[in-house]
Amino acid sequence: MARALIFPGQGSQAVGMGKALAEAYPQARAVFDEVDAALGERLSALMFEGPADELTLTANAQPALMAASLAALRVLEAERGLDLARDVACVAGHSLGEYAALAAAGSLSVTDAARLLRIRGEAMQRAVAPGAGAMAALIGTDPETASSIAAEAAGDEACDVANDNGGGQVVLSGHRAAVERAVAVAQARGIKRAVLLNVSAPFHCRLMAPAAEAMRAALAEVALAAPKVPLYANVTAAPESDPDAIRRNLVAQVTGTVRWRESVAAMAESGVTQFHEVGSGKVLSGLVKRIAAGATASAIGTPDDVAAFSL
Repeated sequence: MARALIFPGQGSQAVGMGKALAEAYPQARAVFDEVDAALGERLSALMFEGPADELTLTANAQPALMAASLAALRVLEAERGLDLARDVACVAGHSLGEYAALAAAGSLSVTDAARLLRIRGEAMQRAVAPGAGAMAALIGTDPETASSIAAEAAGDEACDVANDNGGGQVVLSGHRAAVERAVAVAQARGIKRAVLLNVSAPFHCRLMAPAAEAMRAALAEVALAAPKVPLYANVTAAPESDPDAIRRNLVAQVTGTVRWRESVAAMAESGVTQFHEVGSGKVLSGLVKRIAAGATASAIGTPDDVAAFSL
């Protein structure tokens, strides 16, 4: 049975994430110490103690989620004998989770991943003036229908498909007025549910172009090795191991659609039957169960989760 490790994205952060692992295992503490040193601040204290509104800020949430994921992975390696190259067929991450996946697979150092995600978070926040953009979730639809709704609502503004998450969930992103029109169009078409999301910026749409350029410059300065196992990229939903292609995909990902449904389906079609969500929360595990019939999915973010894991 082939196994994939998957890594969560923004929205899965929670005050206290990683704290129990750090208290129980030196391998987890070492990851948090490395991230703190990379950023020159005690991000771990914010993760463990809050406040929640500060942790939720994009520039904090992105490196924090990566740190929680890598801490859990290091404990799996030390306590359960996980050898990624031997025991895992592939990796994938949702949006910022792609950086955690690359760090897990040895393509990026934890230090570089933390610094890149801080740059990414700050650049995304700066790309659009506060309140000018919005995102909305459409529940009970498919990406083709969502795309037609976005096109109808856009007018001369931006309204793009940001996430195809699977299980009938598609997220739109763009100018606030256009996204609000898209919600009204979706409701008029009888879509099961269409709601604006509480987000700080319109991620994964064309308005993020300035952030994509910032990441192009930042990634050009970082060493990127071939991952130990293939990475299923958000923007292609296909396995990738070439560092130059991975670098290009990470830039394209800032403005492009997160093709999560297709990525999970492609991993399942390649023979993956076990998905393990490494880090904070259980969002991706729930999506996997709705995308890949017959596959198992588990979340690993606490000492109890580690103890329950078996090869």
